[in-house]
Amino acid sequence: MQIDLSSPDGLTLEAVRQLLAGASDDEHTQLRVTKAGIAYISSGVVGGTDIDGLLFRLETWAKGSGYVGRVAASDEVWVMQIFNALKENWPNPPYDYIDVY
Repeated sequence: MQIDLSSPDGLTLEAVRQLLAGASDDEHTQLRVTKAGIAYISSGVVGGTDIDGLLFRLETWAKGSGYVGRVAASDEVWVMQIFNALKENWPNPPYDYIDVY
């Protein structure tokens, strides 16, 4: 699952919900956005590793922390936080690392 932020109707609350629901909480994850505007959740490759081609990334979510998966996707406040982080930082983030807390 990914979200095309360059598409006028790409970023929706439902798209964010599906993105979060589709990721596994069994490993470290990180939401990343490419320079082309593709938002996706990376599993395994997180932190400052392999960041060429990225416009920005959010903090790494530790496995078992509950930031991704079906439970996370059902948390309306969390979904809105991620939606807002994407909306506010695409296409001109102030930094290449964004903390949503």
